[in-house]
Amino acid sequence: MAIEAFHHSQALRPGPSGDPYQGHRTFRTLSGIPIKETYTPDDLPPQHLIGSPGQYPFTRGIHTTMYRGRYWTMRQFAGFGTAKETNARFRYLLEQGQTGLSVAFDMPTLMGYDSDDPHSLGEVGREGVAIDHVGDMERLFQDIPLDKVSTSMTINGPAPIIWAMYLVAAERQGVDWTQLRGTLQADILKEYIAQKEWIFPPKPSMRLIVDMMAYATRYVPQWNSISISGYHIREAGSTAAQELAFTLADGFAYVEAGIKAGLDVDAFAPRLSFFFNAHIDFFEEIAKFRAARRIWARHMKEIYGAKNPKSWMMRFHTQTAGCSLTAQQPENNIVRTAYEALAAVLGGTQSLHTNSMDEVLSLPTEKAVKIALRTQQILAYETGVANTVDPLAGSYFVEALTTQMEEQAEEYFARIEEQGGVLECIENGYLQREIADAAYRYQKELENHEQILVGVNAFVEPPNEESIPLLRIDPAVEKDQVESLATWRKNRQDSAVKQALQALQETCLTPDGEIMPHIIEAVRQGATEGEIVAVMKAVFGTWRERPVF
Repeated sequence: MAIEAFHHSQALRPGPSGDPYQGHRTFRTLSGIPIKETYTPDDLPPQHLIGSPGQYPFTRGIHTTMYRGRYWTMRQFAGFGTAKETNARFRYLLEQGQTGLSVAFDMPTLMGYDSDDPHSLGEVGREGVAIDHVGDMERLFQDIPLDKVSTSMTINGPAPIIWAMYLVAAERQGVDWTQLRGTLQADILKEYIAQKEWIFPPKPSMRLIVDMMAYATRYVPQWNSISISGYHIREAGSTAAQELAFTLADGFAYVEAGIKAGLDVDAFAPRLSFFFNAHIDFFEEIAKFRAARRIWARHMKEIYGAKNPKSWMMRFHTQTAGCSLTAQQPENNIVRTAYEALAAVLGGTQSLHTNSMDEVLSLPTEKAVKIALRTQQILAYETGVANTVDPLAGSYFVEALTTQMEEQAEEYFARIEEQGGVLECIENGYLQREIADAAYRYQKELENHEQILVGVNAFVEPPNEESIPLLRIDPAVEKDQVESLATWRKNRQDSAVKQALQALQETCLTPDGEIMPHIIEAVRQGATEGEIVAVMKAVFGTWRERPVF
């Protein structure tokens, strides 16, 4: 349903300040938490819940010195076309001062299809980079030493395969796996809840997650084997409180799965990381980040029995909110992103991606992505907000809101537990319904002008035919990628590929078989992503979501 816009020509009743939109203000957060006119010391939680930076329960941050010791990692999400084209963008960003890489894969890669699969037609390289085999992965990181850069990969259903390609590419660079640093998103539960990019059913997917956690713990000790993602939950329309609750509930489910499989919680929990959304409600977002650390620390220590303080520390990456950006007046998105980035930094993030102003229209241009990166650099080097640790600590409002966010999350945990846990809530549609209801409420608020979105339902301008420059993907990219894939298949040793795939299938059929070593061997022998996925689908099957109304 279209959002009806207020135009200046319409007769509006001005508020006390003469602002025609003043009368439409609501004094509550986007999650619906009422905001009092004034906060006092009576609103503060007990002092032990605030604590000190670097100390349990980590409300004020997981490091004693925070950004005085080291700025957050500036990690711009990038990927389009072929591996060669994305490699050029990576090197451009590193030259501009970016301190970490983040890979965006195209839709066929995300869904486990090779570029020549009929399902891939028209989508190859469109929304990210096309990766079919380890040769593509090697080209993606050509002239980028993998022991010198931290890499994040946003991949979920086929995460074990893409990670295997990265490991083999590093191996071929001569890099020891113990030197690799980075993060694999791999959070399949949020796919069922929000983003809808799954391949296998939930239970075998959880088996793959545990297998990756165990493998990383043994062989790739600096790697974060899973980044538990609230970002996509928020992008699907959830409130901040739902993002907080559902993300941590997913995290607890992974911890429980690891413990059930016989892993020592203190062996794998320190390498779990999180990925949050920084939305536009400034103080609510800061409170969300602070509450998340406190909840995680308490649950890990008191419920899951973790004894290593590193298991209590929630480390997280943040990305500014794509769903807050508008196609109308796209330059306004630069301002939105700057405020959201500031909230992430004041909330204590460990790394940050700032969205480009044109991302609602296309993949970002070099100019747009440079502005987004410069936004982080100005924040770090010019504003002074990184000079002291948690400068908002003790704020009556922020501390009260942090406690309220924590309370809302705990209420959701209780409801999830009553229904049997996260997997059961996915299968019965509870989590999906909660998000859908929240998205519907927000849409109605926009249409009723209870929420103002500048340039969309207020301060609207006539359409501007001079749109900003957009990145266009040449249709020849798909043709080139398909031809490259055919050459790859022609030049490999098919008997070795078949043998490796057969071994993988047999391991998948064995309930306690370790899958990662066989995926890695199939990758080494030249198997493509689609071929490996097909073998696993034959064993694990696929999954259809229960409709939610």
